[in-house]
Amino acid sequence: MSLTPEEKRRFLRALEEDEEFRLAVAGAVGLGEVLRELRDLRRDSERRWRRWYKTWQKFLEENEKRWQENERRWREWYETWRKFLEENERRWRENERRWKENEEKWEENRKLWREWFETWRKFLEDYERRWRVNEERWERAFREFKWIRSAIEQLQEALGVSLEFYTAQWIREWLSARGYHCRPTVHASLLIDGVKEVDVFCPDPPVVAEVKAAVPTVKAAEEALAQLKAAVEAAERFLGRRIYAAFLAVESAPGEVAEYLRRRAEEAGYILILGRSH
Repeated sequence: MSLTPEEKRRFLRALEEDEEFRLAVAGAVGLGEVLRELRDLRRDSERRWRRWYKTWQKFLEENEKRWQENERRWREWYETWRKFLEENERRWRENERRWKENEEKWEENRKLWREWFETWRKFLEDYERRWRVNEERWERAFREFKWIRSAIEQLQEALGVSLEFYTAQWIREWLSARGYHCRPTVHASLLIDGVKEVDVFCPDPPVVAEVKAAVPTVKAAEEALAQLKAAVEAAERFLGRRIYAAFLAVESAPGEVAEYLRRRAEEAGYILILGRSH
């Protein structure tokens, strides 16, 4: 079945002007379902678009806030960094100024050091020269002193002028019997806490002796022992080592005092040289 041209025109006019007819035709040809799906799709698209738009709008608002916050932080950071650079520049200039000052001071110190070193070198050279001269003088003086001392000791020994010299001679023989060779000094002066005089003194081996002509009482005996103890302590401080032997030489003492001296000397580790008791 075909339509005449007039029928075709009327049909097309009806499609354009009559919506109900148009829908009926669409339904007849199977376009109704397609149109419904298109309408449903359009509604879904509109809803999704509205949701997406709200989401996008919210994102833009949040992004604007974050951008403003970042811009604020950036300005703060930039201001902090600018102040840091200014402070760093100031400190650098100050350090540069101090470095120049230190360099000038260092140069001055090097100059002073060279002057001081030259002065010290000249002092050492002069000191060395004087030391050699003094050493030669000391050697000459020591040789002369040794000769004079030997002569005096020989004269003293020949004359036997005092109990101290007799005691010194006895101690020399006592040491010689033990393999030591020492000429003890009589009335030696030890420079320790002032001057301490010791009746008889030998430095090597370390020996001291206290000499008494008479010890009449026990009290005098205690005083003599105390004096010997003080001489021992002074000699040990002077030499920096222990005494090898300590002697108490007594020319005379009563019998009971002599016995007391023997006992007390043995307790203290001293050697008693007793001339006679009565």
